[in-house]
Amino acid sequence: MHVPLNDLRRSNEPYVAELRAAFDQVVGAGSFILGRQVSAFEEEFAGFCGVAHCVGMANGTDALELALRAVGISADDEVITVANAGMYSTVAIRAIGARPRYVDVDEQTLTLSPQLLVSSLTPRTRAVVVTHLYGRLAAMDAILRSLQPHDIAVIEDCAQAHGARQGEARAGSFGDIGCFSFYPTKNLGALGDAGAIATNDATLAARVRALRQYGWEEKYRVTMDGGCNSRLDELQAALLRVRLPHLERENAARQNIVRAYAERIRHPLIRAPLVPGDECVAHLAVLRSPRRESLRRHLRARDIGTDIHYPVPDHRQPVARNHVSLPITERACDEVLSLPCFPAMTGDEVDYVIDACNGWAP
Repeated sequence: MHVPLNDLRRSNEPYVAELRAAFDQVVGAGSFILGRQVSAFEEEFAGFCGVAHCVGMANGTDALELALRAVGISADDEVITVANAGMYSTVAIRAIGARPRYVDVDEQTLTLSPQLLVSSLTPRTRAVVVTHLYGRLAAMDAILRSLQPHDIAVIEDCAQAHGARQGEARAGSFGDIGCFSFYPTKNLGALGDAGAIATNDATLAARVRALRQYGWEEKYRVTMDGGCNSRLDELQAALLRVRLPHLERENAARQNIVRAYAERIRHPLIRAPLVPGDECVAHLAVLRSPRRESLRRHLRARDIGTDIHYPVPDHRQPVARNHVSLPITERACDEVLSLPCFPAMTGDEVDYVIDACNGWAP
């Protein structure tokens, strides 16, 4: 049996007719930039997230950068983030000329440790980027509580957590701004690059709307520095509108896959994923092993796709190397391995992956 890490063709197959109809509608309307589809998607996704405003952008990385600019981050400001999430927040912070300050993660969830966050604050800290990793919400209540005495902006990186919730509150509604990617493999994926921010703050939403289009206050009148061309494409917005009504059902399918891995992978050298609840929409199914490369070779020999999210911590990247010590982050980056997890995955495929993991003889 061949089990791919992801299969976008199979995942998109149930919606092909609707996606084609959406394409025809956009072409027939003759409006391709910031038209009706973008406005409609922004309204619908804001409603889904439980916030007042959504602003569509070209991709999730731009969403992070423009969110930082909107809350007032500038050169030499300090922004706290984690170093085990693929460099995306670091890229956005460095693009502004600000300085990333890395905080280690919780041993179980691999998300930002609230306890270590408090001790890492300095007089130069202006913002915190909190990444909801692998679909799991970070400990937002504790993080927000620890920051309450301070004038520090909170930006959520929700690129892997569309729909994750704590009670009635969803990812993107906890901080000042939530940043989303709609890269094709995300829980809510476009058929190309796309992104957005979500916020309850009308002023921040207005700033991002200006920044995504050159810093315009009105057409050809630039009143805000740091703007760029980062508009959500009208076609991608239409395609995202097709997928949004199915997101919760697909999240449930992902959760069932990760739950099966969590409950049935039993190997002394494998730490299975945590059981997902409402707080985790199972974007990725990530296990840990001190013998990762041996396990990966074993799974490859059985034609099972895997990947590593993420192998190099940000503070050890060639462009960003520094001397901070992050022992939990560093150990996790040496051990994590992503197993197949996508909504169209079959029960037989899940069983095959579990049996292969349990049958590994390093």
